[in-house]
Amino acid sequence: MNSATQPIWLNGPAGALEGLCDVPEGTPVKGTAVICHPHPLFGGTMQNKVVQTLAKAFVQNGWRAVRFNFRGVGGSAGVYDEGRGELEDLMHVIAQSQTLDQAQAQAAGPALALAGFSFGAFVTSHAVAQLATNPNLDKVVLVGTAASRFMVAPVPPELHEKTLVVHGEVDDTVPLSSVMDWARPQSLPVTVIPGVEHFFHGQLPLLRNLVSRHLKT
Repeated sequence: MNSATQPIWLNGPAGALEGLCDVPEGTPVKGTAVICHPHPLFGGTMQNKVVQTLAKAFVQNGWRAVRFNFRGVGGSAGVYDEGRGELEDLMHVIAQSQTLDQAQAQAAGPALALAGFSFGAFVTSHAVAQLATNPNLDKVVLVGTAASRFMVAPVPPELHEKTLVVHGEVDDTVPLSSVMDWARPQSLPVTVIPGVEHFFHGQLPLLRNLVSRHLKT
């Protein structure tokens, strides 16, 4: 993302996980945001443009941003596991995220944010469900949530105010109707960007601004 992006390696249940870490400069660090990438079998990696946009939004708002490649992607060990193993990967990364660097860990606040795009939003939803009672879980961002392709976990009611769900109106990979069908029983708001498809081509700055607005609340 920029010259300050640092490569990191994390311990995963299937072996080493390749990651990247960005830290805001000249400002107190509120906490750590862990961001998940889209489907591993369809070119999804931590370098995805939407994932990079999410990381940028968090860093610009005082968060340390951690991205990583799920098992079997890039330099990460293991093989694709239909979301089960990927959730284990994410939980391991979350557990290690506060101790990536001792100096940074001492400077960072205790707050935790979880974000994901597409398949990554599906995996993130299940981590959110597991961590619903964690008092440090402060922000959740789900973008292009793959509700038509996977069983996305509902967001616990107590986290609705802390959660931003963003979807493109003309998403041809995950139809908006499937996300609305998932959100409707929860009375969970969905922010819809008119005329935008799955990868937010031409509207990444708008996505970044929407996430930044959410982080300021």
